[in-house]
Order: sequence, then structure tokens, then C-alpha cells
Amino acid sequence: MTDLTLAGRSALVTGASRGIGYGVAAELLARGASVTITGRKQPDLDDAVASLGSPDRVLAVAGNAGDAAHRADAVDRAVARFGSLDVLVNNAGINPQYGPLVEADLGAVSKTFEVNVVAVLGWVQEAWRAWMAAHGGSIVNVASVAGLRSTGVIGAYGASKAALIRLTEELAGQMGPTVRVNAVAPAVVKTRFAEKLYAHDEEGVAAGYPLKRLGEPSDVAAAVAFLASAQSGWITGDTIRVDGGTVAAGAYRSG
Repeated sequence: MTDLTLAGRSALVTGASRGIGYGVAAELLARGASVTITGRKQPDLDDAVASLGSPDRVLAVAGNAGDAAHRADAVDRAVARFGSLDVLVNNAGINPQYGPLVEADLGAVSKTFEVNVVAVLGWVQEAWRAWMAAHGGSIVNVASVAGLRSTGVIGAYGASKAALIRLTEELAGQMGPTVRVNAVAPAVVKTRFAEKLYAHDEEGVAAGYPLKRLGEPSDVAAAVAFLASAQSGWITGDTIRVDGGTVAAGAYRSG
């Protein structure tokens, strides 16, 4: 069987001080990779590094994912520290808009697309220039089932994730054969980012899922690690749902 381990690989995970990004970083570390993590606040990143352990294989770079200078710095430092950049996981995202789109603040909608779509392309471009164009690699984008089905309340976020899924397909076609680009689409995962979607009635929200529970960061992390590994070597341009079966059952709503 093709190897699932990532020993000797270098990965960069954006938005990894907590939640899904932290779970992905922990999973990649457990599989042998060295990991660069990013996030907006240095103290939160420092806590994450301490919690992850293996400080010799973790680098933290603070900054805003939407800032081009931060993206270039993080990628350059990852390559300098670990000697390569084999895996890029675009997890950082925002969701400042809630409620009907016809009443949405257009500034919030624009910011959502800037971080969730445009910045992702910026990270890909930096990774391509710094390492992947010459050496290949694997890119995994964290989308959402909100990009596959209407939610009713987080329309800008869902539309941005739909765009991210299409961006994943476009990049896969352009970056092959040496770079694979895939995405995962989680449903509601138990993180602080998603609390508004389930904290009011976790049991009731989970009841709508065929597997009768909400996701955990580790559920998403396992799928990301698979897509980053050689075992998925003939998969590119795909989006894997990690949703407890809710989209297949036609039951997904975000709140």
C-alpha cells in the first residue's frame, strides 16, 4: 500500500492556532511532517506550539492571511527553516456576514471573498514561486458544505466557499502533473469559529446528521492528511465532503 506517512515533508497550515487548522497541524505532525502554522495573534500561536509539542518541527508565523507581505514572509521562512514546502493547507477563513444577503453589508461580503478566496490564491502563488513549481507538492483547501448547498443565513461565506471549490478545480488543471490541488468540505465542526451554528442546541443540530454527531477537528484533519499523502497520488481537483452524511441525506442547514 502507498504510504500515508509524511516523514521528511514540510507543510504550512494557515489559521492553525486553534480549531480545524490546529487539528490539521497536529495530524500532519503525528504523521512525521514539519509544520509551519500561521494565525493573527502571536500569543495564540505560542500556545499552539507549546501544545503541539515537537518544537523542533513547528514554526509559528503571526500575521493576517489577507496580507501579501505576511504570506511571502511565512512561505520564505518555512522553506528556510525546513528546506522545502511540500504541503500547503489553506484553512484560514472568515465569516463576518450573517442573515439575508439582500440586507448584507457589502464591505463584509467583499472582505469574506478577499480572505476566503483571493488570499488562498495568494498563498498558492507564493508556494508555487518558492518551491512547488520546481519540486511539486500537494495543496489542500478547506472549503465547506455551505459551498455546495444553500444555508439561508451564511450566504456570503457559502458563496465564497463555492468559489474556493471552483478555484481548486481550476488550479488542479493548471498545476498538474507535479502539484495536486484538492479540497475538503466540512459541515458543522465543533470549534469556536462555528459556535453560533450549534451552541444554542447541539443535540438538535446533530440530530439532522445521519451519523448523529457534529464533526471534530480530527475528522477533517484525517481527510486533509490523506489528500496530502502519496496515497491520494491520483486524486486532484476533487472536493471530499466531511459532513457526517448530511449533504447526501439532503438535510444540511447551518443553523
